[in-house]
Formats: sequence, C-alpha cells, structure tokens
Amino acid sequence: MEIRHVRLINLLFRPAVGTCERDTPRRVSPDGGGLVVDAAPKRGAPSIRGVAGPASTRFLPVPHLYRGVREFGFELSLCAALEGSEGVVSRQLGGHVHGRRILDTVVVEGDIPARAAITPERIPTAAIEADVGTGRARYWKEAFDCHPDRAERAVELAVERGFFERERRGGRSYVRQTARYPDWVDTLTAIENKPDLDRPGDLEAQLRTDVSLALVDEVVLATADYVTRAHLNRIPEEVGVWRFDPESGEREVIREPEPLPTDGPGIERIESHPGRTDVRPVTAGEKESARTRLAERAYAKGWRTFDYPACAQCSPDEDGLPQCAWKDRAVRASEECGPSCGGYEADEPPSVDTDALRAARSPWEPDPDGFRRRQSGLDRFR
Repeated sequence: MEIRHVRLINLLFRPAVGTCERDTPRRVSPDGGGLVVDAAPKRGAPSIRGVAGPASTRFLPVPHLYRGVREFGFELSLCAALEGSEGVVSRQLGGHVHGRRILDTVVVEGDIPARAAITPERIPTAAIEADVGTGRARYWKEAFDCHPDRAERAVELAVERGFFERERRGGRSYVRQTARYPDWVDTLTAIENKPDLDRPGDLEAQLRTDVSLALVDEVVLATADYVTRAHLNRIPEEVGVWRFDPESGEREVIREPEPLPTDGPGIERIESHPGRTDVRPVTAGEKESARTRLAERAYAKGWRTFDYPACAQCSPDEDGLPQCAWKDRAVRASEECGPSCGGYEADEPPSVDTDALRAARSPWEPDPDGFRRRQSGLDRFR
C-alpha cells in the first residue's frame, strides 16, 4: 500500500494553538501553584487536579512537584500501582501496524481467567487466526493464510505452548486447538509516561498517532507534574490525563479518556519530515490482528522485564522494583550501574521470583492445567 505524503501541516498531527494572549493581565493563584490568567469563561473546561476552579480563570505552566523523577522509575512505580486491578499490566510493547510506535505501559482488561486457562506464554497470532478448530484435525498447510515459514513456526510454538495438539497421518501433520480461543479482551489501555512535561519530546505527535490509529480503546498520559490548561490544550481531547505520585502510589484523574473507534479503519503516522508527515491507512482487519498480537504480548510479558544490578546496593522492594540504596531510587542496570558509579559494590544480582510476584498480584496464571487431550496413542506421534 502506498504511503501518502501530507504537506505542510497535517490536521491529524498539527500542534495545538495556545489560548492565552500576551497582554492578558496575570495574577498568582491562591494556592501558590503557579500563574493564573484572567480570561473569559470556557464552557466545559476540564478541572485542574480534579477540583473545578473558577470559571473565569485559565492556568499557565507551574513548577514541577517532582522535578528530577526519571521516566524508568516512574514507569515501574505506575505499573506496580496498576497491577492490583483485575487486568494485566505490561510495558514497552509495539503499538503499531506498519510503523514503529512503542507503548510505555499497556493494561488489558477482560475475561483474563478464560485466557489464563490455556497457557502463560504468548500464543502466535497466526495460530489464533488459522482455520483450525477444536473438532476434526486439519492438515496444517491448508489451515493458514500466510507465508509457509511463518505458519510452520506458529504451529511449532502453538503445540509447544499447549494451544495446538498435533497428530501425524501418512507423513503429514494435522493440528487442532486444545481449547477454543476466547474473546477475552474488553479494553486495551495505552499509557504514555511523561513525568516531566517540560521535556515532552515527541509527545504530541505520539498521542495524535495513537488517537488517529485507534488501535487501543483508551489512551492516557501519566505525569508527575502539575497539569495546566495549557498542557491539556496541547494534546488530543480524547487522551485522558493522570497525575501520579511515584512515592505514595496515589493516582489522580485529571481528565478521563474518551473511547476510540477500534472497530473501524485508522490512519497511522509512519514518519515525519520537515514540511510533511508520512501516513498510511490501516484497515479494520489489520487493526484487529494487531490488537490480538498486542494483547497476547501483554499477557505473556508482564512488566518486570528489567535486569537487577549486580551490586550490593540493589535492594528490591516488595513490588520487585530494582531500588538502589545509594541513589535512593529505582535504577536501570544497563545504564546506571557499574564501576563508574560512586556507590558501586560488585556483587551477585538479587534473586527475585518475578513470576511468583506477578501471579500473587494479578490474574496471570503461571501454571494452568491446560486443555491438551490425552487421546490413546496420540502422544507417540509428537
């Protein structure tokens, strides 16, 4: 499919226009949180910090509450806080169809026990979409509508992980599902973590991509900063906003996310250049397949995918976060630990059973009974 070039300013990815004029009289807000601008009332304006303010005020940027919070530790703390819900939490997952979008945090809600009963591992999307049921076994090459190499790999993984069972007849492999794949996903929520809103990077374009593609049901921006009207005006109105305190784990909903049209086609930003943005249409079928892949990866991967530092200063907390006693925060072993650190003390990495932690704190099941049928003589042919 041809990539379409959008010249100058693409409506989907245009930056928001500011709402405050330079000559507007200013005064300090009563709570000392920042500057307030006298302006005309704005109907339906979202409240700040969850409390509705006077209708005659608009807010400008204010100082950080958590200046110095690093995105890695912020992201892990948010994942730990969300894990107590009925969904499953994961991080750093591909949220694209043709592009290269990585979602910081993903929460999947739905009939998790139905999915958990099959396998703790990822089921290949090709195996889920194959014309294979739980009844009569089918010759595997006739059941897939994809490249034979991809189909063969999907069969091997599906058998290995207990989703397919296989039998051989006349030198051919036939497969069937051990259990019908459930319609288990109700809501996919993508969370973009930006503790410091004064360093947004490509935030606006990323959020506009998520909204225009509508691969997930909801998109949320999570931050440790005070959130102002100016901030809200710069992001799509469909995006929800949370203010999260990584120290206490408290989360304040500044704005609720709006449901996105996941069952229809979408537009995906591929790449930006000076004067143009490359976008590509995405069909409803492509989105459905990508949603299945995203949900499967989220279920199998979880969020404790980091390494623990080989340092005596590392003391994981009760959530399994890699806390450093010397730096007094969570640290990324690959970037912040080693002989160049003033507090480094070489030691064995801490031993943490992350699977046990995840199983105790979420509906993910590490050892399901499964559905593989033990038919007489069948196992001899595997």
